[in-house]
Amino acid sequence: MKKYFVTGSYGQIGMDLIPAMLERYGKENVVATGRKKINPTFKELDVIYHRLDVRDEYGLRNLLVEYDIDIILHNASVLSATGEKNPQLAHSINFEGFYNVLEASRELNIEQLFVPSSIAAFGPTTPLVNTPNTTIMEPSSIYGISKVYIELMGSYYNKKYGLNFRSLRYPGVLSPEEPGGGTTDYAIWIFYEALKNMKYTCFLSADVTLPMMMMSDCLKSTFDLIEADDSKLKHRSFNVTGMSFNPEELANEINKYLPDFKIDYEPDFRDALARSWPQSLDDSVAREEWGWEPELPFEKMVPAMLDGVSERLGISYK
Repeated sequence: MKKYFVTGSYGQIGMDLIPAMLERYGKENVVATGRKKINPTFKELDVIYHRLDVRDEYGLRNLLVEYDIDIILHNASVLSATGEKNPQLAHSINFEGFYNVLEASRELNIEQLFVPSSIAAFGPTTPLVNTPNTTIMEPSSIYGISKVYIELMGSYYNKKYGLNFRSLRYPGVLSPEEPGGGTTDYAIWIFYEALKNMKYTCFLSADVTLPMMMMSDCLKSTFDLIEADDSKLKHRSFNVTGMSFNPEELANEINKYLPDFKIDYEPDFRDALARSWPQSLDDSVAREEWGWEPELPFEKMVPAMLDGVSERLGISYK
């Protein structure tokens, strides 16, 4: 069995990814890391966990050697909204931290390096509807710039050193877990506020359409790509998506379950960021090269989110 190493384990994706990996690969084969102390959830799961700042290149390499790691999932990142508030921190973690992981992967002959990219890697000059897998990438945020850097450097190391680098351009990812500072977070907070207060003030305009996917499809795409036959991959970075909608459409769907729910709009700096991103993605390359196919459509997402968030809040809405 391969040995897996995950950075950024406490992020929104990491909190679902780690339990799924334990079930799929065995807890003795998964090493989780993050900058915080181990949390009760990971303790209960008996996760192998180490505190690690990815900017600590020596600490990183020591753990990779100690556990004889085969595959790295590098999730540690400062997200878009947080990055715009502190671009210096975003540069330090997103660029320098990634480079440490990249170089460690090369020097230690790591079998595979998987690093998420994002729709933030695109920008206002990108075709916004059915955005192709290969297209113009001129992002307008430090987070997006870091993702273009990751994709280009990963592809470069693949060609120059044979590093098996793989990346997914995640759209907004939806789960009952509280999000960590991204622009697509509205599509999670709206469920919390709808269930608690029957009202939500959205930081995006009503008509800002963005691609999204449920966490279950996010994890599915991640495992599918990690386990894909490398000989079939012609690309190193891939679009994946599940659905597209705007805040008004989401609010209308929530109203089917919560008729008294109201939404209003106070767009802030995140509105401009979101308008520079794709409204929908063409993920045909992923479908052709490694058989990607999402499982949960928009209509099933809303009740699934209401069920998950209400359980976390201890609120019954039915």
